[in-house]
Amino acid sequence: MLKVVNLVKTYGDSNNPTVKNISFEVNDGEIFGFLGSNGAGKTTTIKCICGILPFEIGDVFIDGISLKENPSEAKLKLAYISDNHAVFERLTGREYVNHIANLYNTPKEERDKVVSELLEAFNLSFAYDRPIKSYSHGMKQKINVIAGLVHKPKLWVLDEPLLGLDPQSGIELKKIMRKHAQEGNTVFFSSHILEVVESLCDRVGVLNKGYLVGVKTGLKNADFIYLLLKLEKPNPKTALFFERTILTTIALIKLIKYAIIYNIKELIWKILW
Repeated sequence: MLKVVNLVKTYGDSNNPTVKNISFEVNDGEIFGFLGSNGAGKTTTIKCICGILPFEIGDVFIDGISLKENPSEAKLKLAYISDNHAVFERLTGREYVNHIANLYNTPKEERDKVVSELLEAFNLSFAYDRPIKSYSHGMKQKINVIAGLVHKPKLWVLDEPLLGLDPQSGIELKKIMRKHAQEGNTVFFSSHILEVVESLCDRVGVLNKGYLVGVKTGLKNADFIYLLLKLEKPNPKTALFFERTILTTIALIKLIKYAIIYNIKELIWKILW
């Protein structure tokens, strides 16, 4: 569904590319997590994949279509949900979603079915005909997701999709992501919430300083840290020592905190007495 080949992206006249010759593939029906620290190049890579940013070297193929050679045709296959929910705020939710659906030539019957299901899932029906400028941060993210899915994209790309969502909406979004993949489509998303990545992703790619450090299956928190920092895993005895040291330190910090709180309470009680 998605194939990235030797992708290089440089900003301005810099001699140091932000994205450095990365290549990977994402399969049909797969949820692929994209991880990395701030400044690693995740958002730049995502914007290159979606055709928002040009790139000097390499190519991106979406469902077999080259983004360089057939950009419009390739973009019809995807939907991009950014982390800053850039929407036309003077429009109502309905007007905005219909506008996006028209851009993708989505038939009315098809869009109505998709929108109805998503409005119910996100509990947003009450605000659908209100101007988006009156929406909260989370509501704007929800209408962004609905507009992104209205044309049933084969590739769904999300950058920090859970940002600003309430817990219930976050749960619904994760269900929708899983359902989208189960229908044979592909979900590609970046996140800093490792628990979400662990529970959702079939595979995970890790970016560090513009380099793709590796692509792993079943990545856990510790694996991510070691992979990101390019560290060798310690042997079990060393790992156990560090784990016990960390737990002991946390326990001591809590003990000191409670001692301080207790002393302050005792002091206040003495003053009042």
